[in-house]
Amino acid sequence: MDSFEKDLAECLKVLEKGGLILYPTDTIWGIGCDATNRRAVSRIFDLKGREPGKSLIILVEDFSQIEKYVLEVPPHVKDYVLKATRPLTVIYNGARNLPPKLVAQDGSIAIRLVRDPFCQALVLGLGKPIVSTSANPSGKSTPSDFSEIRPEIVRGVDYRVHYRRGRTGGAMPSTLVRFDPAGNLQVIRP
Repeated sequence: MDSFEKDLAECLKVLEKGGLILYPTDTIWGIGCDATNRRAVSRIFDLKGREPGKSLIILVEDFSQIEKYVLEVPPHVKDYVLKATRPLTVIYNGARNLPPKLVAQDGSIAIRLVRDPFCQALVLGLGKPIVSTSANPSGKSTPSDFSEIRPEIVRGVDYRVHYRRGRTGGAMPSTLVRFDPAGNLQVIRP
């Protein structure tokens, strides 16, 4: 069994039990969990030292998953996401079916439709969205590769993916956008 398949199987076991994983996303290394598991989400906040009220990003495999977790996906948003050429996270209004701690104070949720094969396989295998937050304590610099992840983060998760550990440099966070009620695009993080 190659690293991809072995890591995928181990991650799914951990996620299904409510554990945390350290994994390569379509952008940077992330800390992840089953986005519908309240205790797992709370563990991520504790591990990162993240303030309550600062929501996290979730990863989904397709638009049918997005529709389970937000009240509405406007057609112009769907078109914009499908045309994106790099990883794109969209803040959607009307979050639902998610732990309150994961949702922003205004009731929104940040969602990224992943195209990375490993992340897609994780989300598809779990059948639920996965939390994706940078693998660093809140307020500290974001690691650009596995070797830069702080020891307390590495120790604080239940499984550390081996796949792509050797990849260095070039990792960047996703573009973060929101659409106002009139449908106008607001770029929050280019």
